[in-house]
Amino acid sequence: MVIVFLLVGLVALTVFAGLHHYLWRRLVRDTTTGPGPARRAGTALFVAGPVLMAGAVAAERGGAPFWLQRTLAWPGFLWMALALYLLLAVVAGEAVRPLVARLVRRRTAGGPAESRVAVGAASGPAAASRPATEPAVPAVPGESGAGAPVTASAGSGAPTRPAADTGPDTSTDTGTDTDTGTDTSTNPDGNAGRDGGLVAGPSRRLFVARAVGGAAAAVAVGTVGYGTYGVLRGPRVKRVTVPLARLPRSAHGFRIAVVSDIHLGPVLGRDFCRRVVDTVNSTQPDLIAVVGDLVDGSVKDLGPAAAPLAGLRARHGSYFVTGNHEYYSGAAQWVAEVRELGLRPLENARTELAGFDLAGVNDVAGESEGQGPDFGRALGGRDTSRAVVLLAHQPVQIHDAVRHGVDLQLSGHTHGGQLWPGNYVAELANPTVAGLERYGDTQLYVSRGAGAWGPPTRVGAPSDITVVELASLQA
Repeated sequence: MVIVFLLVGLVALTVFAGLHHYLWRRLVRDTTTGPGPARRAGTALFVAGPVLMAGAVAAERGGAPFWLQRTLAWPGFLWMALALYLLLAVVAGEAVRPLVARLVRRRTAGGPAESRVAVGAASGPAAASRPATEPAVPAVPGESGAGAPVTASAGSGAPTRPAADTGPDTSTDTGTDTDTGTDTSTNPDGNAGRDGGLVAGPSRRLFVARAVGGAAAAVAVGTVGYGTYGVLRGPRVKRVTVPLARLPRSAHGFRIAVVSDIHLGPVLGRDFCRRVVDTVNSTQPDLIAVVGDLVDGSVKDLGPAAAPLAGLRARHGSYFVTGNHEYYSGAAQWVAEVRELGLRPLENARTELAGFDLAGVNDVAGESEGQGPDFGRALGGRDTSRAVVLLAHQPVQIHDAVRHGVDLQLSGHTHGGQLWPGNYVAELANPTVAGLERYGDTQLYVSRGAGAWGPPTRVGAPSDITVVELASLQA
């Protein structure tokens, strides 16, 4: 078993290194002319980035000193997002690259012929085709015959060589304009004699590499920058109405603010928590449901960051259920901490509210600690004529909810994929990635979450706090 684990790890490391080498080759090696400051700086970036990313993940999961986690988190996790979008952009650029090269060839092939006058063109057959009134081009000093005396031709006043020094033009026009002396006639791009003084041979390849690589880098940086801004500014409020057949008329319009996946940690801290609390309170809900993954770290490190949760305000109080990340962070301590902050944990428990029952189950990750979900305990022995709303962190718990006659399950966990195209991966592991869906007589609503894990970045999956308004079919 250990050998299999090591082999999987080795394969993953090889793929990881290979992808970064591919990015380095396209964005650094191909866009620089050789060893120098630019290439060294680019190489350092593509070495430091993945090292910091691995360090950030290892520090968080390994419980490293919090100052070290915070030091590594920002550059390491941002590189995680940036590397993803650099890879996507560079791969897309492979399809664009031939088109750019073709466009450059066409532009350079149409260069002005006047810029490619051959040395020695003042004599020989080329001169014979020039109109009699056009002055001959003077010889270029330093070329063959440049030391011969120059005289004026009769009737024109134009300088010309003595007849003894003239003869057939034996010079060869390669059509290349280069200061390096490199023979571009062997260039596989086939640009010799067609450059028009713009770009030729290796220079054209460098131009294409820089154009495509620069565009890919700009798109990746812009995408990650905008996605990070979207997280740091705080979640937006969504509203959804959910009709429940067993909800009495007296509970029609009851509003539950659903908050999931805040992920307080080395990146998102106290200020972010306060922003979430202010947003929740601004909706003036009847009840607040925090459905797991509140933190990524211990109470010792993140207790001050979670303190603003004490400011949550709702007519019927605030409730909490554990998510998988609580079990990576000391679930028992966090359950006690949120209780001190005024939230009521529902650990496989149920409470009766006016009009419906509210139940909560532990996350499936708690099974490793003997604290997994217990639907029988949370839902057994209740009055089945009453509607019941269940808080469960992961959408996969919907199947147990259906078997126990739950009317509505409120969940998070998926982040909506967080970083596109991660939503397609999330779909493989979750029955619903985001939004409202029906499973038999049970409805499931999945929030994309208020925060973010790893990179403080979201692309195609904006963060949200959802106000679920219950509607009675009897109203």
